[in-house]
Amino acid sequence: MHYYASDTPGIGGKLRTSAEDFLVEEIPAAVGDSGPYLICKLTKKDWELQHAVKELAKRLGISHRRIGWGGTKDRHAVTSQLISLYEITPEQISDVWLKDIRLEVLGHSQFPLSLGSLKGNRFDIIIRELSGEDIEGQIPLVNECVSAGLPNYYGVQRFGVIRPLTHRIGEMILKEDYERAVTTYIGQSFPEEPEENRKTRTRYYETRDALEALHRLPVSMSYERSMLHHLINRPDDYQGALKILPPKLLSMFVSAFQSWLFNTALSMRFDQGIAIDEPVPGDLLIFENGREDRVTSQNQGIAAQHIKRGRCIIAIFMPGSLTVTSGHSGSAIEHLLEEQGIGPGNFEKAQKFVHSRFNGALRPISLMTPVEASQEGDRVQLKFTLPPGHYATTVCREYMKADPLKMI
Repeated sequence: MHYYASDTPGIGGKLRTSAEDFLVEEIPAAVGDSGPYLICKLTKKDWELQHAVKELAKRLGISHRRIGWGGTKDRHAVTSQLISLYEITPEQISDVWLKDIRLEVLGHSQFPLSLGSLKGNRFDIIIRELSGEDIEGQIPLVNECVSAGLPNYYGVQRFGVIRPLTHRIGEMILKEDYERAVTTYIGQSFPEEPEENRKTRTRYYETRDALEALHRLPVSMSYERSMLHHLINRPDDYQGALKILPPKLLSMFVSAFQSWLFNTALSMRFDQGIAIDEPVPGDLLIFENGREDRVTSQNQGIAAQHIKRGRCIIAIFMPGSLTVTSGHSGSAIEHLLEEQGIGPGNFEKAQKFVHSRFNGALRPISLMTPVEASQEGDRVQLKFTLPPGHYATTVCREYMKADPLKMI
């Protein structure tokens, strides 16, 4: 993520001083009144979604695979979203109690919720401990840039901030290097982790002693501990150890690698001096009605007019199992994949391993939204709405221009 849309120095500051400073409300699709799937509104505070679902499933005595959702929300935040639960009754829900989690029954559905089955998200975010100069003057300039369009990067949390390796685990899964994926996930340490955790991870990475690592890792590292339990009973079964993780988490690893490809290709586009709204031959376009097209030397001028009038937007195709000619920026992705030795066949194998599809998808290269911004003392409040799959931290990043560690 090498570029910004604005040239302001940034207001600095810190996100998520408390969970209440980062409010997320899902804009759901319509809810029905019949079907085997119970639809509930899940409101949580300081819960990572995968862990919340796992604990909820445990309380209900069901597999976590019977719970679906439309989007993964932030952990250190107060979030509300819909979840679907297969063949669960409202009475069962009323018996569930989890700290900082509230469930409200809304209706039923014939189908489970899945990623993308929502209209968008509303955000109400407070940035505190501002450190920039002329904050009052910067805010309207950034407001204008966000409304016009900023780089639609995947947010830093997609890859990990304290441990930025989610996309690398995805790369290893695609290469079927399961041993390296497991040992990296458990054993690679990073400077911002607690010292004792760093020592334990490094020790395991060097020795592969699963029993010793299990004794030393804290109970809170439940995923690492589950993998180590498996390796104690089945040494060298790294593929099995990896599959101990929830399927949606495994899917997230591979999706994060696709996201890394997108972010890298978008930055490389800017390296070439091509503006976010400047179509060049080979670019892919998405129109308001969902129609797709490709820019050529013949229609380049018309495409520029359509973009200017808001009728379409430039997009990059994130690769997967389907073979698609990716366009101008896609050539950078093709080069990156060639360097990694990854092709459609790798995504097909990952689909079977993870039990999730990675066909590939078009993603707009710019993010546009009006922002209601207000300053009071050493804090700024931002209110805005984003479509599914767009990141609030990408918007906040444009205002803050701060260390990613200030955004978690």
